[in-house]
Amino acid sequence: MSIKEVAEVRIRFNETDPLGIVWHGNYISYFEEGREAFGRSHGISYLEVQQHGYVVPIVESSCSHKLPLRYGDIAKVETIFEDTPASKMIFNYKIYNPQGQVACVGRTVQVFLDKNGDLVLGLPPFFEAWKRKIGLLK
Repeated sequence: MSIKEVAEVRIRFNETDPLGIVWHGNYISYFEEGREAFGRSHGISYLEVQQHGYVVPIVESSCSHKLPLRYGDIAKVETIFEDTPASKMIFNYKIYNPQGQVACVGRTVQVFLDKNGDLVLGLPPFFEAWKRKIGLLK
C-alpha cells in the first residue's frame, strides 16, 4: 500500500545560484513542503502531532540530484510514507521537473519526542490510531 501526496513548488529567484539553477541545499526545503502537504492531507500535520504532545525532529536526510531545476519552474514533489514498525516516520521523495523527469530523490527519517524532549520508543497512541485508520495496522 502506497500512501503519498503530490505538492507543487514554484522555484523562486532567491533559491537559485549564479548558474541559474536551484542551489542544492534548497531541495531539503522542498522535501519539507512535501511533508507539510502530506501531513495536512492525511491528518498528521506538525500541528496535529504537537497537539498530541509530541514533536518529530529529523534525524536523517539524504538527497540525490539527477537533473537541475531552474528559476520559474513549477516542480512536483511526490512524498511517499514508508511504513515501519519502529516509532518513527520515514518519507521518500521524488521531485519532478516541469517535463515530468525526476530531478531529485531523497529520504528523511523523523523520530518522536515527548513534551520533555525524551525519545519515544513505542508508537504514540495517536500515531498507532492513524496507522489503523489508514490500514497499516489491523
